[in-house]
Amino acid sequence: MSIHTMIAAHPDVAGELNEELATAVRHAMFCAVISTSCADACSAEAMDMRQCIRTCMDCADVCTATMTVAARRTGSNEAVIRAMLTACIETCDICATECERHSHDHCRRCAEMCRECAADCRKALATVGV
Repeated sequence: MSIHTMIAAHPDVAGELNEELATAVRHAMFCAVISTSCADACSAEAMDMRQCIRTCMDCADVCTATMTVAARRTGSNEAVIRAMLTACIETCDICATECERHSHDHCRRCAEMCRECAADCRKALATVGV
């Protein structure tokens, strides 16, 4: 089952799925898990990775909150969805920049996911409240 299918099944969506928003929810979900995994991997590195760990943990929390708020379809709260997408974009960009400073494979993968999530949130932002 996909998140797109689940959101589309909501009675208030009535088949009018916002594809961009559903994709942003999906990638925020992935980004939360990947950022959490990266933070854990950073904690096992021999070098001081405190800043990267903090940035990844913040990113995971913001992505989790974003996907939770954006997946809700009962009623309407577009201002909050827009605020969450904006926060997710900024946090993912910050996390990607931090992870790109390191040569670890887990950081490279995290940065890649963060960039993808931020791009999808930008696309979704353009569709919310339109």
